[in-house]
Amino acid sequence: MRSGKVIDIVQARMGSSRLPGKVMKPLCGKPMIEHLLNRLSRAERVDELWVATTTSPKDDELCAFLESRGFNLHRGPEDDVLTRYVETAEKSGAEVILRHTADCPLLDPELVDAITQAFLESDWDYMRPLHEDGMIRGLDTEIFTAAALNRADALAQDAPSREHVTLYMYRHPEAFSFGVFPMPERLKLPGTRLCVDEEDDFRLIEAIYNALYREGEIIPFSEVLELLKTNPALRELNKSVQQKHP
Repeated sequence: MRSGKVIDIVQARMGSSRLPGKVMKPLCGKPMIEHLLNRLSRAERVDELWVATTTSPKDDELCAFLESRGFNLHRGPEDDVLTRYVETAEKSGAEVILRHTADCPLLDPELVDAITQAFLESDWDYMRPLHEDGMIRGLDTEIFTAAALNRADALAQDAPSREHVTLYMYRHPEAFSFGVFPMPERLKLPGTRLCVDEEDDFRLIEAIYNALYREGEIIPFSEVLELLKTNPALRELNKSVQQKHP
């Protein structure tokens, strides 16, 4: 069983190319990123929650908001997200790091805990569920050791690997051991997107929040699944959005 500090780093910025400012778009009276962070703060196996954003002036508004809410924050290079993660991990003293992106406002804290527990009981360098296993886009969760992060930082030189943080880890199995977390059957709904890349994605998330959100609570993911299964037309709202791949 591994020991040591576990942190969750959420990468966020206002300069999204497809939907600028999306992390601060309002959902039921709160910015989208606040809902996400409130959900992740319910994960019991995580010691600290951090947001890694950029030094760009475009992110000053985001930083001011996060600081006003008391969230842990680090600012680093805009295009070199891997460096942002290394710096945040060093600042926090983490030994195990979870990676999330700020455009997934329905992340399931119970799933985060399950993945974290499985990783702590393993000797893998890196672990994640696979989309090929029926995983819903928007539940994406990666976890890795600080040692693996530092090794990737030393080895990864190409721009895509610097931007996508873990790309070098899973493309180089000769240098990193890679574990797969089996997605629970209860969380499988193939072809479903609950991440926000484009306006149609946000329309779906907004419809879910308007239907299910209660002030002061987080929406149980079981309710999200029930809503989508009983209202299949909702899933058509963002059916045309194409997933980008590194």
